[in-house]
Amino acid sequence: MTWIGLMTKPIEIYVDADACPVKAEVYRVAERYRLKVFVVSNSPIAVPREPSIERVVVSGDMDAADDWIAERAKAGDIVITADVPLASRSLKAGAEALAPNGKPFTQDSIGMTLATRNLLHDLRGAGEITGGPKPFAPRDRSAFLSVLDTAIMRLKRAGFTTG
Repeated sequence: MTWIGLMTKPIEIYVDADACPVKAEVYRVAERYRLKVFVVSNSPIAVPREPSIERVVVSGDMDAADDWIAERAKAGDIVITADVPLASRSLKAGAEALAPNGKPFTQDSIGMTLATRNLLHDLRGAGEITGGPKPFAPRDRSAFLSVLDTAIMRLKRAGFTTG
């Protein structure tokens, strides 16, 4: 693909959907900007009947949804996930990666985020930590909407298209 072809590429959103608490927000924002959304899960979930929203059901394998998204996300795309390894793979492909709580994953922070995730995983496995992440709060939803809008505007300024 030529540089010009890349710059006219439409923005697409990939949602790691099995445990995503902000799907409805993604649908609303995508409708406003006329963006294509791929809702990827291991089991069928309800999605709006809109041509711009595509439900993708992958096998029940543990990383099947992550693999499907990582194989397709590229520069100009946005990946919504709480999965740090998927966020890392998305960033390496040139895509934006956002957590549902509004935290953007960046090239500068992903290494430390992966290391922290791996440490906490090991501590949980050893029984040292028994709790999970903080509960999802209304301010997380608001932060997510703000970060998603900012990411779309940044991609538009970079020459990627909507609708």
